[in-house]
Amino acid sequence: MRLTALCALLAFSSSLAAQRATPQPADLIVTNARIYTVDDSHPFVSAMAVRDGRVQFVGSAREALLLRGASTRVIDAAGQTVIPGMVDAHGHLFELGAGLRNIDLTDTRSFDEIVARVAARIKDTPANRWVLGRGWDQNKWGDTRFPTHEALSRISPNNPVVLERVDGHAILANAAAMRAASVTAATQAPAGGRIERDANGQPTGVFVDNAMGLVQHALPQMSHDDMRTATLAAIAEANRYGLVGMHDAGEPREIIDVFEELAKAGTFSLRAYVMISDDSGTIEHYFQRGPQSALYDGHLWIRTIKLYADGALGSRGAALLDPYADDPKNVGLLKSTPQHLQDVSTRALQHGFQVATHAIGDRGNRVALDAYEGALKSVPTVDHRFRIEHVQILDHADVPRFAQLGVIPSMQAVHQASDMYWAPARLGYARTFGAYAWRSLLNTGVIIPNGSDVPVERVNPLYSFHAAVSRQDDSSWPPGGWFPEQKMTRDEALKGMTIWPAYAAFQETLTGSLTPGKYADFVILDRDIMTIPDAEILGARVFATYISGRAVFERSR
Repeated sequence: MRLTALCALLAFSSSLAAQRATPQPADLIVTNARIYTVDDSHPFVSAMAVRDGRVQFVGSAREALLLRGASTRVIDAAGQTVIPGMVDAHGHLFELGAGLRNIDLTDTRSFDEIVARVAARIKDTPANRWVLGRGWDQNKWGDTRFPTHEALSRISPNNPVVLERVDGHAILANAAAMRAASVTAATQAPAGGRIERDANGQPTGVFVDNAMGLVQHALPQMSHDDMRTATLAAIAEANRYGLVGMHDAGEPREIIDVFEELAKAGTFSLRAYVMISDDSGTIEHYFQRGPQSALYDGHLWIRTIKLYADGALGSRGAALLDPYADDPKNVGLLKSTPQHLQDVSTRALQHGFQVATHAIGDRGNRVALDAYEGALKSVPTVDHRFRIEHVQILDHADVPRFAQLGVIPSMQAVHQASDMYWAPARLGYARTFGAYAWRSLLNTGVIIPNGSDVPVERVNPLYSFHAAVSRQDDSSWPPGGWFPEQKMTRDEALKGMTIWPAYAAFQETLTGSLTPGKYADFVILDRDIMTIPDAEILGARVFATYISGRAVFERSR
């Protein structure tokens, strides 16, 4: 018996040795590439092999081609650059898709231009049908005051019109929309919201933060099929720009259900880390279900609650410790009470959920940090990875608290490039030193997952990459960068859209780097964004986007 057992053991060992000596052939091999793996053990290689949707090998072309089999596809990258698939650590996937159906106002430079675009759309719109748009920004106009509805109402007397500000924290409604929503001079703004009024107390059409709901409740609801169509359009747009994942910063249950439906059917070509909107019924539903990770072959995660501390700087809703420099009677808005933030955060810890809180102003960030600190005292938790989203303005005393509390500052570098023209007027020069302070935070030992806040900014992640390393706009202004001491290195900027978002989403063992065993998510670029001059980064184009070794986007030659 012992001899038989020994023989069997030797045979088994020989079999294992044979398997190690002759690995399974790859499904895909990429050669002749400049591959930045974001893996410190093999940071820069020339070839990569993929099998069963995972990275099988990274290294030299000579070694990779040993894995070539009869059905292996070999891509000669012709010297092009390969990086891990890019992830937007803060975007709004469904809003991106829904916005593709509406009027795009992001490039407008005057209110007259906005009125003209609405008039053009109304020509082809039946009476009484709502007209929606997004992207206006009064800071880009000659007159930077908030608009009023009168000119808009004159050209759209029979169609309710609602135009969302670029930051998503204010809307402009015409008279027909206010009538449909039963808004009058007697309507009062809810806590955390503001109704702009004229000298006679009449609503001007602008509703800020929580007051937006006074009009938005009257908007027609999208059908289920329209939600599916909008989601698929958003995914295709994201893939086109090299995105393999997005941290979707707050969705209601009905949208998350659509995501699940598409992912289950295998038509959701994105890894979505979905945050649950702050609705008590929805939160309770997911608490009862429990944290969900890597559903449907790693395409959907549902394990984070999205809260709001304050509004936005552009609409003067960001909560500040001291008044706005250009509006001395205004200190911004708290969209949630501090107690609410702490209560939900405490319950999230008890149920194993992460929390991500929107906070832009220095007071908003302090309130969020205080709420987290209180929750963590009640429920001490290792590796909670709580996040604050945006972190645009910080008081110097709060900078070290992120590292001390284990809180991740999830920031969008492109906001700095958009806001730098007018942020000093809002804040005053001294307070601007705490604005978009990436280096100050990085020096404390934290990571900064980077994003776009799409559709607030463009979906292309290279805009945030460029801003992170240059602190400049598309035209390379200002020379040397805006407060250049806060720049990121290229390595940090690459990590900010790969491995750092993976860590912020508890995904670092699955994605974020081209490491053997992880998902084979990668992007082929037509130029090397790690070495070219800053001014050339935005000229880079995505040649192909791969998820699990399968192309989800390929640019026609």
